[in-house]
Amino acid sequence: MTRSTPLNVSTAQVIAVGVICSWLLIGYAALLVYSVAVNGRLDASLWQFDLVTLLPFAAAGFLAQLIDGSLGMGFGVISNAVMLLLGQPPAVATSSVHTAEGFASGASAASHIWYRNVDWRLFAKLVLPGILGGAIGVTIITVADAAFTRPIVLAYLGLIGVALIWRGRRRARSEAAPRLVQPLGFIGGLLDAAGGGAWGPIVTGNLLIQGTNPAKVVGTVDVSEFFVTVAVSLMFIATMGALAFTTATLGLLLGGVAAAPLGALLARRVPSRLLSGAAGTLLLGIAIVALTRGLPVS
Repeated sequence: MTRSTPLNVSTAQVIAVGVICSWLLIGYAALLVYSVAVNGRLDASLWQFDLVTLLPFAAAGFLAQLIDGSLGMGFGVISNAVMLLLGQPPAVATSSVHTAEGFASGASAASHIWYRNVDWRLFAKLVLPGILGGAIGVTIITVADAAFTRPIVLAYLGLIGVALIWRGRRRARSEAAPRLVQPLGFIGGLLDAAGGGAWGPIVTGNLLIQGTNPAKVVGTVDVSEFFVTVAVSLMFIATMGALAFTTATLGLLLGGVAAAPLGALLARRVPSRLLSGAAGTLLLGIAIVALTRGLPVS
């Protein structure tokens, strides 16, 4: 296991975390205002719920973000699966997960920046192509059905998962510089918007299989995911509108934000081989579950 370097907090770290946290607060307020403007009122369950109602959704958000923050993927499929098991209609589950993910990914991004899990050169190569791909993906999904490409993407993710499991069982090799990063970011953003969410599995899986440092991969992909998620969410709202902010959304949001720092810490401390093997197992599981149940792959 590689020894962790001491964490020296810099001014840039504090500023970056502060900016993201400020966006979370502003975004939360804006979402409530938008809900009132569209529906004429807030969902009454937001202030009439009890802990028994809220806790299952918060637990689902916590578990999903803990895994996503430490392995770089899994929030969408895990939280969606739990929401459906809790009896939520598919439309409510999907809208709640997408809304909560914007906030959870922001908290996760701030946590990874704090723990220095980010390769900023890699981030710069990923984020703009990811946003561009997301914009095109939003356009595609509004005029075409993405069901044709979905099985192909899931089969590909399953193969990446098997390769990562194999890699995790082998003796650790020297780290390698990632290649074709910009096209990878573009494809990840495109499929994330058009195919039901694929940024984490596509981008994290590919970078890990190339031999890039797992902690840096997870942190960098999570930070770039925040910006891609926000951009894609705004495009969806502009073109398709948004559903009401409900108790389920609030529970997922609170649980996801609470788990974000712990997920980032695990990504920093878990040995590279174990992280690669766990990511491969999760990726293979996501592909199988999504193929059989029709869940998103984010």
